Amino acid sequence: MKNINFQGMIKKTSICNHPLVHRLMDAEAQKENRGGDDKKVVAEIMARCFVPASITAPSWEGFHFAGQEIRIREAMDCYGAVVWPSALVLCYFLETNVKQYNMVDKNVIEIGAGTGLVSIVASLLGAHVTATDLPELLGNLQYNISRNTKMKCKHLPQVKELSWGVALDKNFPRSSSNFDYILAADVVYAHPFLEELLITFDHLCKETTVILWVMKFRYFT
Repeated sequence: MKNINFQGMIKKTSICNHPLVHRLMDAEAQKENRGGDDKKVVAEIMARCFVPASITAPSWEGFHFAGQEIRIREAMDCYGAVVWPSALVLCYFLETNVKQYNMVDKNVIEIGAGTGLVSIVASLLGAHVTATDLPELLGNLQYNISRNTKMKCKHLPQVKELSWGVALDKNFPRSSSNFDYILAADVVYAHPFLEELLITFDHLCKETTVILWVMKFRYFT
């Protein structure tokens, strides 16, 4: 793996490895004894979720963030088109830490945006958002972002293709890629992809860029 010195590359880096990521929607973990504060926050996050009342399998899930009802269309046969627990944690983090991480008029890019939930919330909080993912996911990503941000956001979000480590100079030239925040939620499922992710971080970051990265560790190798 390429040796990247994050301290030299980014003046301030925030890695949001929230302990709730290890508990959300985990049936076994929910049986364990937890502190009152954790229980309260988990309950608050899960209270933001709702599904349509129907006897058939729903094609979308609903969420309440940034004062809005957000409806997300998912594709259960694709890892990148499902709302993962870390996305809920990051949305909650952004909403409840607006003083420390103010999104208003900030340039924000989401890596591995998937269904677009995090990008939608960042947009509703006032950011200039660029939501990125692999080409096969852009259709559903664009659909979700358009239906949930139209006439609701200060800045219209953009959707762009981004394959980690591929054609970065062409698609995201350093001269015009001035991002204040990079958002990422549950974007790494296997270690071989870490090198490409770090190369992409390296390319997109400037000295003052803040990375908010939420993840659940699934592999211990």
